[in-house]
Amino acid sequence: MNDHEVHEECLRLLRDGMPDPAPDAFDEERDFLPLGLDMDGDVAVVTFLHQWGGTGVDPFIEGRTFHRRDGEWMGLGGGGGSAPYEPLVRRSSGEMGRYLYKYGTGRSVRNANRLLPWGAKWVNEARLRASAEVARVRVGKRVLDVPPHGHIVVVWGARRGPVLEALAADGSVLDTLDLDRPAVPASSEA
Repeated sequence: MNDHEVHEECLRLLRDGMPDPAPDAFDEERDFLPLGLDMDGDVAVVTFLHQWGGTGVDPFIEGRTFHRRDGEWMGLGGGGGSAPYEPLVRRSSGEMGRYLYKYGTGRSVRNANRLLPWGAKWVNEARLRASAEVARVRVGKRVLDVPPHGHIVVVWGARRGPVLEALAADGSVLDTLDLDRPAVPASSEA
């Protein structure tokens, strides 16, 4: 799949939303699988799992950020990294060592057309994996449902990153994660 096709798929997802139920396997026609989508006002991010059959290249996860200008979504950029082992298998918090695991971040400038170098405004994204116990993730006033594969993505345009709350099926808070702070390694029981 070429870059133009991925961009068109991102625009379709921004317009129509993620498929329900979330895809959990690659189909024969595509080498990518949509993993997550988040919108916050006029900024958004879409993530994909890429896999090239038989090429020997490990799967990777890519995030692409967008800014809505004059009613149209404009691509800002993106990036990605290696996918975890068995990326579509959901893990328990015991296996992961925590309820939410941040495995990738990205940042794109959204006002690159400004005349002077200062005053840049940014679109930030974080790619996370939620353990099997997490049903939803609260991001400020937004609540994101966790798909069966456990991957979520969060976008924000503010200077400070949001604090996430991992929610159980009954709505109780299992854990919090401040996206402005480095993740603290999980403590191991001796």
